[in-house]
Amino acid sequence: MNTNDIDVLDFDVLILGAGLSGIGAACHLTRKLNNKKYAILERRQAIGGTWDLFRYPGIRSDSDMTTFGYNFRPWRAEKVLADGESIRNYVSETAERYKVVPNIHFGRKVIESSWSSKDSRWTVTTLNEETGEEQRYTAQYVIAATGYYNYDEGFTPKFPGSDTFKGQIVHPQHWPEKLDTDGKKVVVIGSGATAITLVPSLAALGAKVTMLQRTPTYVMSIPAIDPLWKMLSRVLPPKAVYAATRTRNIGLQRLLYTASRQRPKVVKRFLRKATRRQLGDTVDVSHFMPDYNPWDQRLCVVPDSDLFRVLRSGKANIVTDTIKTFDETGIALNSGEHLDADIIVTATGLNLQLFGGAKLLIDGKPVSMKERMVYKGMMMEGVPNMVAVLGYTNASWTLKADIVCEHFCRIVKQADKSGNKVVMPQPHDTERLEDTVMGSLQSGYVARGADILPRQGSKAPWMLMNDYPRDAANLKFGKVKHPDLAFS
Repeated sequence: MNTNDIDVLDFDVLILGAGLSGIGAACHLTRKLNNKKYAILERRQAIGGTWDLFRYPGIRSDSDMTTFGYNFRPWRAEKVLADGESIRNYVSETAERYKVVPNIHFGRKVIESSWSSKDSRWTVTTLNEETGEEQRYTAQYVIAATGYYNYDEGFTPKFPGSDTFKGQIVHPQHWPEKLDTDGKKVVVIGSGATAITLVPSLAALGAKVTMLQRTPTYVMSIPAIDPLWKMLSRVLPPKAVYAATRTRNIGLQRLLYTASRQRPKVVKRFLRKATRRQLGDTVDVSHFMPDYNPWDQRLCVVPDSDLFRVLRSGKANIVTDTIKTFDETGIALNSGEHLDADIIVTATGLNLQLFGGAKLLIDGKPVSMKERMVYKGMMMEGVPNMVAVLGYTNASWTLKADIVCEHFCRIVKQADKSGNKVVMPQPHDTERLEDTVMGSLQSGYVARGADILPRQGSKAPWMLMNDYPRDAANLKFGKVKHPDLAFS
């Protein structure tokens, strides 16, 4: 189909994605820039993004909800980690409350975003995958709220002999709706947040579960119900309870991360002692003691020790080993052990992808992300009028997403005030480093996707702080004008 023959829809702002970040961005526009006409382009037919796509048993947040919820709509419940359905409902209810839903264009896969310096506008081309029809949209600004992974397929290594296995192989990203695990022998391959959520959840559904990990992960237990929230709720109004617990949790997140970077041996000892106390004498603590330092990879948390309890009770077990081959009845390990399985779950991670896999062009030329730095963790070097919403990797995603959207609104107001149409970050005297926007994380998905990630610079505002108090002070209240941000 010739896109030149298509009617073009024009907006002030286009938001790519109707997940947690995209709905949040739309709400911030409604609150701060209600004179702007916007649309959300969403590939799927539902709101929620990750929280609508992932439906595996037990799916939940891996951050506390007082910091994972939007800063403009407090999460007011005592449960620390919320389940996927509750989060999905929260995002949908927020969209309804701020009248976002009528502005969502569902079934629109973004295949190209192209900036024209001549017109000072973006042209975004979308594809309706059901009909094959293309649609073009234009806008002065684009907010990319597409997350950082490929929705079509998760990462699964090529396991030898996988085609000989007589049972079912499942990736959590595409969990079968009616998968029956009751009484089945299930091997969960992986040691990250998804695996540690699945193991106790599958055991509760009657499965005989084995968690198979190549390397251990640090796992810390936190209360399922926040004791501070519960205590303060008896004497304070909900707004004050929320403010107190949110402030406490932001501080604890920062304290643990900073201690892990500055005193890794101390944090290692603390985690080892806490884990041994949870496991007792029934499970070897070495299964949870990696050879890397805390926060070299994301630290995982479980509510009320659910993973440790299910291992301690014998309803599930854990094996640290490497895979030799799949066979008809399960998995043969390099140690000589064999794990019988009816179902194998490959909780082996994600495939990194920016902008939903769409092409990004500036005046017809493709943009190479790895050759660009990121300004204040939100705008790419030499890319005008575009913000990419990328949350924290060392704290709740939404903490950063919220303040990025607030700063975007401040930038637009400044541009309007000065009569400018184009806002573009350009570095001065800043060296591009090899560190990506994912910071110092050494997780497998980060390493695999390093070539598609933009880089950090040698100094602010091109170096990520990953420090919410400092970022909030800068993005919410600091100066918008900067020598490295050109208004024209």
